[in-house]
Amino acid sequence: MKFTKMHGIGNDYVYVNGFTETVDDPVSLAPIIADRHTGVGGDGLILVLPPEPGVAADVRMRMFNADGSESEMCGNGIRCVAKYAHDHNLTTANPMRVQTGNGVLNIDYTTNGSGKLAQATVDMGEPTFDPPLIPVDESKLDDALAGAVFVSMGNPHAVFFVDDDRPLARPQLGAQIETHPAFPNRVNAHFVHVNAPGDVSVYHWERGSGATLACGTGACAVCVAGVLAGRTERVITAHLPGGDLQLEWRQADNHVYMTGPATEVFSGDWPTTI
Repeated sequence: MKFTKMHGIGNDYVYVNGFTETVDDPVSLAPIIADRHTGVGGDGLILVLPPEPGVAADVRMRMFNADGSESEMCGNGIRCVAKYAHDHNLTTANPMRVQTGNGVLNIDYTTNGSGKLAQATVDMGEPTFDPPLIPVDESKLDDALAGAVFVSMGNPHAVFFVDDDRPLARPQLGAQIETHPAFPNRVNAHFVHVNAPGDVSVYHWERGSGATLACGTGACAVCVAGVLAGRTERVITAHLPGGDLQLEWRQADNHVYMTGPATEVFSGDWPTTI
C-alpha cells in the first residue's frame, strides 16, 4: 500500500490515496502505521477518498487518531488533504470542496513557483456552543473545568486561559481533561496565553493522540473562545508549538477561517501483510 507522510505545522499524519488504494480496516491500521517507533510515525491516519454518492464535493477526508478512534475533522489535516488532492492531480478545483465528518468545507489555496499548493484558507463553518451538541454534560462539570470555554468546531474543545506564558507544561492536565466524565465523546484540551488582543500562544492536547505540535480545529476554537471571554479580537495569530496559524471569526457570516501551510514530507510503500 502506497502512503505519503504530510504535516500542517508539525501536526503530522500518514495519508493514503483512497482513489487507488483500499484500506479495509483503518481503525486497526491507524495505531500501527502511526507508531513513531515501529511504524511510519504520525498523529494518526488520514484517507483521501472519492466523495460519497450524491455529495457535492471534490474529495472526501476520513481521519483516524493514533489510537484508532475516528474524529469528525482535523484542521491541519484538511489543508494537507487539499495539497495532496491538488499536487497529485485528483482535482484542480479552487476553491476545493472537501467532504468531512463535519460536512463539506471549502478551501481556497495559493501555489508556489512549482505549481504546488503552498498555503490554504479553510472555511471551517460556524462554531457551536450548545452543550448537548458539543457535547458537554453540564451535570458533571466541576472545579477542574472552572473557567473553561466549550466550543465545537465539528469536534469538541475545552479552552483554558492561563496567566503564564509556558502553556506547554501541562501534559498531565490535558490527559485528565480529555477523559473527564463531563465529555461523553472525550474532548480536545487547549491552554492559551494571550500575548496581545490579536496574538496568542497555545498548547494542545488532542483526544486520541495526546500532545501534538498543532491542532487546527483547536486553534479555531481558541479564536472563538477568546472573543467570547473578552480576551482577544476576532482576527488573531496563534503561535502553536509547530508554527503559526492565522484565524478569523468573521462577524459577517459567523464562520471561522483558518489559514496556514501544508507540507509533503515523503512517500513510501507499507507492507500490507503486517
